[in-house]
Amino acid sequence: MRYIVGIIGVFLTAVVLWEAFETIILPRRVTRLLRVTSLIFFITWRPWAALSRLIRKDRRREKVLAFFGPLSLLLLLAIWAFGMIVGFALIHYAAGTTFENQTLTGFWADLYFSGTTFFTLGLGDLSPTSSLGRALAVVQSGVGLGFFAMVISYLPVLYQAFSRREVNISMLDARAGTPPTAGELLRRHREAGDMESLNSLLREWERCSADLLESHLSYPVLCYFRSQHDNQSWLAALSTILDTCALVMVGIDGVPKWQAQLTFKMTRHAIVDLTQVFNTSPLKSDGRRLASEDLTRLRTVLGQCGVAIRNEPGDDETLAELREMYEPYVQVLSEHLLMPLPGWLPQPRAIDNWQTSAWEVSGPAPDEPFRKCMLERGGRPRPQNVMAARDLPD
Repeated sequence: MRYIVGIIGVFLTAVVLWEAFETIILPRRVTRLLRVTSLIFFITWRPWAALSRLIRKDRRREKVLAFFGPLSLLLLLAIWAFGMIVGFALIHYAAGTTFENQTLTGFWADLYFSGTTFFTLGLGDLSPTSSLGRALAVVQSGVGLGFFAMVISYLPVLYQAFSRREVNISMLDARAGTPPTAGELLRRHREAGDMESLNSLLREWERCSADLLESHLSYPVLCYFRSQHDNQSWLAALSTILDTCALVMVGIDGVPKWQAQLTFKMTRHAIVDLTQVFNTSPLKSDGRRLASEDLTRLRTVLGQCGVAIRNEPGDDETLAELREMYEPYVQVLSEHLLMPLPGWLPQPRAIDNWQTSAWEVSGPAPDEPFRKCMLERGGRPRPQNVMAARDLPD
């Protein structure tokens, strides 16, 4: 019986150590289907997401969802620590470790001694008398120190990757609106008379997508971390970049296609690989994000401000084929992570995040300096600094 208990203890300790190694140290995606770490996220996320769906207010729902990432990370670390404590306690029990001044008896003494040794408390109320018990205590204290060293180094790396992601998302706010859309991104660049910077923006997002791919594949828990603002998300940002690249690849006067193709490939790569992390099969795109009538309105709105999207025979089919390459993946991620996808046309009367604060809730900030700046650069000013409902054709 003790041999079986010992084997279980060794197996439990080995599983926890291997899971910690794959999650913290191994810098690549793990393709193994059965993983304790993934199982923990799966078991905890489903009821958490179901509970959040019962909340009607979007802002309150986002606050609840924002707690899941950090809490699940703490829960994961606690489960690892508990698993190693129980595992070493089973090994002590199987080895028949005896203690001086023993006040506890049976497995509870082994469990208590395992916990104090793992956390390196050094209370000294229980001391092993056998050589094997002392050797196990030394090994466990070393494992405990190594575990806490990994955790201490793990958290800064995690939050640095989160910070880099959020910086890129925040910088997209003034360029593509809130929430970001491809139509607003193209419109603002044209009205500023600086379509050349759009090519530079796509080049930057090629690198941003590669960085997000590497960091979120290595640390999938980052996918559950919500953005600073309720109307922003990493998924919405990537969807907007993919939408913009698709329009440029179809053809927009004055914008080269080469960089859009590179950014499209890199960003789609990130979306597809992240879908595989959650073992979520892509959905068949229903085309609701850009129906045929919405595409006509998009061409009209952008045409009014000087952005001419090619409209020759076969262009609509080309755009549909490009959308089919990524929309099924962003839709399944949107449903799984409860992150809304942006449309292609901006929301009427939308206000950017930079225009609001806790003390300015009545309306957008004055935009006269920006109107004057655009006039000096040769751009055509807009009546407001956001797209209004009257800007959209009936």
